[in-house]
Amino acid sequence: MNLSRDFTRIIHFILDQILPPFMRDSRFLMVPLLKLACGDKAQYFLDFKDKAHEISDEEFTEYYRQTYGILNRDTDLNKGCIEKILSENFGENVLEVGCGNGYLSGLLSKKNNAVSAVDINVSPESVKRYPDVKFKSANAEALPFEDNAFVSVICTHTLEHVLDLKQSLSELRRVAKSRLLIVVPCQRPYKYTFDLHLHFFPYKFSVMQAFQPPENANVSLVKISGDWYYREDYAS
Repeated sequence: MNLSRDFTRIIHFILDQILPPFMRDSRFLMVPLLKLACGDKAQYFLDFKDKAHEISDEEFTEYYRQTYGILNRDTDLNKGCIEKILSENFGENVLEVGCGNGYLSGLLSKKNNAVSAVDINVSPESVKRYPDVKFKSANAEALPFEDNAFVSVICTHTLEHVLDLKQSLSELRRVAKSRLLIVVPCQRPYKYTFDLHLHFFPYKFSVMQAFQPPENANVSLVKISGDWYYREDYAS
């Protein structure tokens, strides 16, 4: 199924904002919808939130291997966020955490001197498709880099998936020298969703409460086409 992020955002709006909560959390309603959208992979989405905190790291990664590519799109970013990211100045080296298939890192490699990218499941196809990007398999909660290793760190559509949000944010900030850019979906928490999300950010204050910016950060937060675009710039 090849659906752009901008199109699926409309579907999410109808399901999350228009359907009453008792219907949106109804297994009776959501099972056929998930089976229609995800086929024989629907069970992964139905059970994930209940199981995520009980399974091993290997099992957690396996969920993503099994569900990878169901939507068959280049990126989870909407067009507006892509344009905004590409207009930013990230310095001479940048790290993307949660790179997926490497689409954004590939775009960044055309304008940055050095681009590195990590994900829990880096595919050989991504490495071959974007030869200028330095790929590495890694978890956002334990990044294999030194402190301040990158001028800028980018993390889009990833923090909603992690088990330990606080630890992941700590790691992102640890390896970022000057700038941290995060994109997360503006989404209400429901039990059954068409994704493997564990954290939800429906309001501006929920983003700020979850992220807890450090005192030395100059913070900006805007909504772009239904996603939160959050940036921290650090005083030198």
